[in-house]
Amino acid sequence: MSIRVKILGSNSAAPAHRRHHTSQLVNVEGHYYLIDCGEATQLQMARFKIRPQKINHIFISHLHGDHYLGLIGLLSTMHLQGRQASLNLFGPKGLSDIITLQLKHSETVFNYDLNFFAIDTTVNKVIHEDDFITVSTIPLNHRIPCSGFLLEEKAKKRRINKAKIPADFSVRNIVRLKHGEDILDEKGALIHANSDLTFPPKKAFKYAYCSDTKYDESILPIINNADLLYHESTFTEEHSERASNTFHSTAKQAATIALKANVGRLLLGHFSVRYKDLTPILEEAQTVFDNSELAIEGEEFILTDQ
Repeated sequence: MSIRVKILGSNSAAPAHRRHHTSQLVNVEGHYYLIDCGEATQLQMARFKIRPQKINHIFISHLHGDHYLGLIGLLSTMHLQGRQASLNLFGPKGLSDIITLQLKHSETVFNYDLNFFAIDTTVNKVIHEDDFITVSTIPLNHRIPCSGFLLEEKAKKRRINKAKIPADFSVRNIVRLKHGEDILDEKGALIHANSDLTFPPKKAFKYAYCSDTKYDESILPIINNADLLYHESTFTEEHSERASNTFHSTAKQAATIALKANVGRLLLGHFSVRYKDLTPILEEAQTVFDNSELAIEGEEFILTDQ
């Protein structure tokens, strides 16, 4: 299994320099999770040949327009294309009111069930769990209620060493091995030690998404040891005062968080329109945390042990 993060939008406030509002698609073994849905998200999905109907979960970090103004359009397109499968939407409580008002005045009733889950942006809490991942909130320090999201793969099963498995081995015993059990006889005596017939499980990855926030070390215990951290880096240190006043971060601050949290890789995004060339943002971050990268639209960042 792997986690694949596709960048659909990476700009803040306004689209500029061929960059669009914030949006990311996380793909876990063909299961799609959309994080934020700024303006032009569905156009970017068409550009990168992503099928909207494969998305069953959408997570909205906060209610500034550059993070959700593409949502009603995407939901409407799913409706017009005949979607029948239910869709789970997670976001601050006011998001439900916004969608309801738009549907009311357009006299629209979706073909599918839209299940809304209001999130508490002040706590770290699991808000979604399925067979592949758990998703929990990351309280962020922004001007309005805002939450990041931590996506963690479920622990993986042990791998069978086919060369060591006896020819008459039952399917039931193979299942036991995958779950880490030893094979015992009816009296409880050891027949096969699990470690003799299996390989250790593959790594379970962790992706932390931190959208709009000023520098705040309170998130460190939550994102500690994440394999990939996306952290907003709206400004460079030259504009650190403006970053603080607008509850945003600089590239250096994002890199400092990455360093202190001992993450594997740092993904920089939410760029101010003042930066046509993003090189200064990348270079500033790399002075603190060398394994820093830019969230370039269309690029895919993959976490895998294969």
